[in-house]
Amino acid sequence: MGTKKVKDGWSPYLAGALTGLLAIASVWITTERLGKSSFLGASTTFVRAAAYLERTVAPQRVDTGEYYQRTKPVLDWQFMVVSGIFIGALLSSLTDKSFKLESIPPTWIERFGISPVKRAVAAVLGGIVAMVGARMADGCPSGHGLSGVMQLSVSGLAAMAMFFAPAILAAHYIYNKRRSV
Repeated sequence: MGTKKVKDGWSPYLAGALTGLLAIASVWITTERLGKSSFLGASTTFVRAAAYLERTVAPQRVDTGEYYQRTKPVLDWQFMVVSGIFIGALLSSLTDKSFKLESIPPTWIERFGISPVKRAVAAVLGGIVAMVGARMADGCPSGHGLSGVMQLSVSGLAAMAMFFAPAILAAHYIYNKRRSV
């Protein structure tokens, strides 16, 4: 069973240019309105969303939590960016007619089979590892990478290399078709 490739889709150059404009706008708007620069990123927004949910069952824990003293759970422009990611992905897949509902991606099925439990366990464990890493690094790789590369920061470029190199190796190892399951 082969995966279907989408012939007509969004140009990666257009998508990259629009992401660059969004990054510039985020720095400009936050500097003008907040007096400090704030760059693209999403991991802090998910932590803040967790705090909103936690407030419904344990408000005192959120109000007195050491982490939330530094990073207040507020609805801000980053919530709009994260919401926009979901809405934008939906709209772009609808406009290029690639939208489809899938419980398990075909690439996963080809490599690991059709077990939804195996896919769910891998997704949850991967999400936990990614979020723990993002919190330890005080931000997500996309935020560090986009912001650092946008500023031509040596550390940002080095960080991007360190994010992409293992990801490429892992993808090659996991999805190499010559390997048996």
